[in-house]
Amino acid sequence: MIYYDDIVVGSSLGALLYAFKNNYPVFFAQNQRPSKFEYFSTRHEPLFLELPGSTRSLTTFDGVKLIGQPKELLWERIFFLLSLNGKAPLSNLCSHIRYDGERVVCSNEYSKIMEFQFGHCVYFGDETTSGFTQKTDLDEEAYICYDHIAFNSGGKHEIDYIHTGDDFVSEIWFYPSDRIDGNTPVRDACAVSKLNKQQLLDFDYSETMARFKVLKTMKDKGMRGKLNGYTEKGTPRHYDFRTTGIRREVRRQPNKGRPTAANIKITETSEEALLKSIQNLVVPYDRFLERLNVGSS
Repeated sequence: MIYYDDIVVGSSLGALLYAFKNNYPVFFAQNQRPSKFEYFSTRHEPLFLELPGSTRSLTTFDGVKLIGQPKELLWERIFFLLSLNGKAPLSNLCSHIRYDGERVVCSNEYSKIMEFQFGHCVYFGDETTSGFTQKTDLDEEAYICYDHIAFNSGGKHEIDYIHTGDDFVSEIWFYPSDRIDGNTPVRDACAVSKLNKQQLLDFDYSETMARFKVLKTMKDKGMRGKLNGYTEKGTPRHYDFRTTGIRREVRRQPNKGRPTAANIKITETSEEALLKSIQNLVVPYDRFLERLNVGSS
């Protein structure tokens, strides 16, 4: 049977960075690739790994908001390096991982695909694994919801981002619609919410209500639909926004619980600290990474 001294379980950005830093193999069944609306702050963005682009400015009602590089791109680069080193043995082929106290069994939807033992495990959370940790009664399940909204009318404006300060529709991101080919001025929206399990089942926090709150927030900020002439007093009239819900993405926040064995460790090392620790480790891979940018500019 295959034996690993050390392994990492999880596929978050932190898990991949930790695995790369320590040269550990990484196993996961749930893809925790960052959302395209997750960015580094300009203070903590990685200025290495041959990442294209840099600081980007967003137009908001509170002035210009500066954001760094997308976390999604860094996740791809680190996963590429782990794969290059043979440290992602199952890649994304696994759909469930079970630990019975002695061995780890990895399966896809049809059959077992790998079985191994380990000496030490660093666990970052994976909803489709079992046996590594156990929940406590105090652990509350938390979710991040991404409600994508299509603008059929009123989607032409210059606003990129609205922050509301609420958990339900805490952020609204506007982006060029990917429903339309080419460089379009029409923008769709994504509402980001932080919900618990009860709220996730409550209609008051549903996709429909998220769409209504986005429209209300836009109107409260003075945004209007397409011009529809003028009143007798010369006041401009506008069509209402016409929108359609596209989809809701629900991501369960890792609920790590308590380790089931002494050789399983849960770490809280921040992404920023891990980034600093790998800066010198990626230098030998620059010749591979720079090829990824060919034709991207």
